Amino acid sequence: MDYLEFTLNLLPGADPGIVIAILSESGFESFVESDDMILGYISEDSFATEVIIPVLEEMVEKGLFFYRYETIKSQNWNALWESNYDPVSIDGKCMIRAPFHKPVAGMQYDIVIEPKMSFGTAHHETTFLMIQLLMEESISGEKILDMGCGTGVLGILAFKMGAGEVVAIDNDDWAYKNALDNIKKNDAAKVTVIQGEAGDIPRLGFDLIMANINRNVLLRDIPAYAKSLKDHGVLLMSGFYEMDLSLLRIAAEDAGLHYFTSRVKNSWVCAKFVK
Repeated sequence: MDYLEFTLNLLPGADPGIVIAILSESGFESFVESDDMILGYISEDSFATEVIIPVLEEMVEKGLFFYRYETIKSQNWNALWESNYDPVSIDGKCMIRAPFHKPVAGMQYDIVIEPKMSFGTAHHETTFLMIQLLMEESISGEKILDMGCGTGVLGILAFKMGAGEVVAIDNDDWAYKNALDNIKKNDAAKVTVIQGEAGDIPRLGFDLIMANINRNVLLRDIPAYAKSLKDHGVLLMSGFYEMDLSLLRIAAEDAGLHYFTSRVKNSWVCAKFVK
């Protein structure tokens, strides 16, 4: 699959978090950030000129950035991501690294993720926060669902934490195949990957559901998550900006989920709800 790479040169005063949040809701799948620039990636199949360009031009008119874009052939993705990929340590307990990185002694959880074009390498704040909150849960023997699994990193961590069964779901073909590869790399035999969406959740009765997607998808699918949880089950959600937490809380509470806590990193949020 070919992707479009958008180079956004940020202007003074532009908030990269807000820019990324808006573009995520418009269909962009992944980002690489630097001090004054964002690289945004969207597949050619998902790129709708009449939708994306007006969003970009509106932000240009507001003085947030100027941009250009080009097509990146699929065979270039591994080299591109490897050049931008460093291992990530979360709280000194969990290491997310590529196969070409050496393991670090003393880590409770060592996870190998091939850095292909899938969301979920722990470089983004939302994945980092999800890992932090997941590691605070006691899930030994439990049934876990990872919605919008991307690379499969959260499901793999749940497996390493002793989950009895893990189901991971993503609607993107690249993410689905990448998750399968990463599960093999981590010998995570109890993680089952499904290509699909909330309507493809295989059954009810999960003890914990993780959904790291984006605000609009979360708002749409919260009722399905709530239905799929056991009583007293936990829902961890991220992929949205701090200013959107109130909307997510209302939708979750309407579905019978009670807000428990949240954590913020660079204005991105991860929130915990209990049924």
